[in-house]
Amino acid sequence: QVQLVESGGGLVQAGGSLRLSCAASGRTFSTYVMGWFRQAPGKEREFVAAVTWRGGFTYYADSVKGRFTISRDNTGSTVYLQMNSLKPEDTAVYYCAEAIKPLNFRTVTDTGTYDYWGQGTQVTVSS
Repeated sequence: QVQLVESGGGLVQAGGSLRLSCAASGRTFSTYVMGWFRQAPGKEREFVAAVTWRGGFTYYADSVKGRFTISRDNTGSTVYLQMNSLKPEDTAVYYCAEAIKPLNFRTVTDTGTYDYWGQGTQVTVSS
């Protein structure tokens, strides 16, 4: 059973930085894409960033391009989200997700195409 555990959330002032981590366990060698999503109170869960496990290709939501960077470690067990120049509108619970099938540039942003999810970590950006 695949388990994803996020960490690194917290409270930060606007303009600050945080680095989120997602540690995966119980995984088979079938990961295709790892992604980060977020959900603010009263809003739907939205795509933030994703990375393909084999080619290392990255995708970003327009709202975070140039500020956030997704990466993975060489062991293939952890994915990171470096968040810089944080804004109050980045406040949300951030979730890590894993897809065990190939995704394209359309489906990579769709929550329904991911197979496993973490429990989330809270990020709060004060103004």
